[in-house]
Amino acid sequence: MFGVKEGVVEVARRPRIRFVREARIKIDPKSGEAVYHCVSKAVAAEWLFDDVAKEVFGRQLWRAADFCGLQVITYVILSNHFHVTVRVPLFTPVPDTELLRRYALYCDPSKKDDRARLSTIRVLLASNGPKAEEWRRGQLAQMGDISAFMKKWKQRFSQWFNRTHRRIGTLWASRFTSTLIQPTGFAAETVSAYVDLNPVRAGIVTDPKDYRYCGYAEALAGQAKARAGLGSLYPSLRWPEVQQRYRLVLFAIGADVRDGKASIPLEDYRRVRREKGRLDDSELLLHRIRHFVHGGILGSRAFVQEQLAAFERRTRPRPRTRPRLLPLGDQELFVMRNVRDRAA
Repeated sequence: MFGVKEGVVEVARRPRIRFVREARIKIDPKSGEAVYHCVSKAVAAEWLFDDVAKEVFGRQLWRAADFCGLQVITYVILSNHFHVTVRVPLFTPVPDTELLRRYALYCDPSKKDDRARLSTIRVLLASNGPKAEEWRRGQLAQMGDISAFMKKWKQRFSQWFNRTHRRIGTLWASRFTSTLIQPTGFAAETVSAYVDLNPVRAGIVTDPKDYRYCGYAEALAGQAKARAGLGSLYPSLRWPEVQQRYRLVLFAIGADVRDGKASIPLEDYRRVRREKGRLDDSELLLHRIRHFVHGGILGSRAFVQEQLAAFERRTRPRPRTRPRLLPLGDQELFVMRNVRDRAA
């Protein structure tokens, strides 16, 4: 737009538009615990995440939560977005030994630079000087904070994904959304069920236990932290009772018909009610095997060790967890998890 003043052509300036980022609703961890439901979408809602990416992203979730001192209640990773429900506990002092352990989660002991960095930090903390205090402040600022947790988790995965797929640029559409949830009772239980029911609503499965990349399926497969997360919804119950109670909630909510969304078949809901949410041993074992065989090695102890040794000779990866023993009648099955995605 142009204007004329004393024979001089002037360009009228457009008013500057300022976008103000809305403050996130959060509870100070020093005043009490909090639960958040967080959602983030891939850029342009593209279907970017295949099974390997979902596997890696799920493993990185537990690491980021451990680093920040948070508890994952449950989660689901879909092809173009994810949901996670996280409990931020009441703040407690974090000693140097624990800060160092969490820091080491993102260090590779097989790399010389990472070993040197850890050694330097240990010496720094022993000196207890100004630089040690500066390092502590930097680490403590990331503890007990939902924003720091989401940043750590998403950034680490973005680095892995871009490197693996030889791409550059942002992976996420925008800043994640979060909802503050009452930490106990019906609200936290319902939101968690909503998260685990996403694959059902999307028409991928009719039973959330059959979708590998969610907290409920991982808990049924025996993952201790996943079980503890769902167990935090029912602190007075043991895992078998937690599993039955939560399954009843899932099917009660999932059987509700919504326009444009898939739902759990009514006959399945009635069956689960008759069974009071129980799963028999054969179903649980089948689920655990199906869950474990993705990205791992399954067989006898000798077979697992032989194949793992051959894999390590080829790839020289970082140390792995020990095989998990699964009973199958009078036989013994061993499984080594996290083989395919350890490079993440």
